[in-house]
Amino acid sequence: MTSIGTGYDLSVSTYSPDGRVFQVEYAQKAVDNSGTAVGLRVKDGVVLAVEKIKHSRLLVPHANRRIMTAGKHIGVATAGWISDTRHLVKRVRDEARDYRSTYKVDIPAKIIAERMGMYAQAYTLYSAVRLFGVSTIIGTVDVDGPQLYMVEPSGQYVGYRGCAAGKGKQVAKTEIEKLNLDQMTAREAIKEAARIIYAAHDDSKDKLFELELSWVCAESNGLHTHVPQNLFDEAIQFAERSLNDDEDDDEMEGDDE
Repeated sequence: MTSIGTGYDLSVSTYSPDGRVFQVEYAQKAVDNSGTAVGLRVKDGVVLAVEKIKHSRLLVPHANRRIMTAGKHIGVATAGWISDTRHLVKRVRDEARDYRSTYKVDIPAKIIAERMGMYAQAYTLYSAVRLFGVSTIIGTVDVDGPQLYMVEPSGQYVGYRGCAAGKGKQVAKTEIEKLNLDQMTAREAIKEAARIIYAAHDDSKDKLFELELSWVCAESNGLHTHVPQNLFDEAIQFAERSLNDDEDDDEMEGDDE
């Protein structure tokens, strides 16, 4: 049964006869058209990486970041509309501040993911509002150790060891599945995250992009920060070298055939 063109996509509060909510699918499409975002949960922390597409050479470097700090121990990486990103990050900050004000401790990862999922899901219930066209990856370290969650436009939230969103998510997920995350350190994961972003980047469609990397781990004293410049440079060199090696291998296989 098909419902395309029959008016079931005019309101987020309307189901199609085959049980679909088209506005949710459209919001997910906005995420899938965005630059790739990756989260890795390793044995001593969480690493976040984002491919920020640059649509013009005139853009100021490091402006309009897609990785933001939502609390001293909470990092948020997003794929989707940047304007929606800012709104949701502000909401995370408000939730973290209110929780600490009430309970005098930092908000656990599961609670912040649950509250953000409920907030996003509320925007799927009323025809007078629009869904958020963004997937939010939340990384933190709490009393239970490193934690990583992703909140979808539908309001669904899931805990992950590694996750990806955006146009290169399929390639990124394939690469993440090859990693032994339980035995990897945050410093090692920084290089792997950079490599995955470079592997997922499509040069034929988006020539220019800016890599963003951040972490929450023992080396950052449990705080969410962007990685030091020397480590950032090492990660880029590692990613470019790995990409060139893969291209050389492909050429050799082509010559053998």
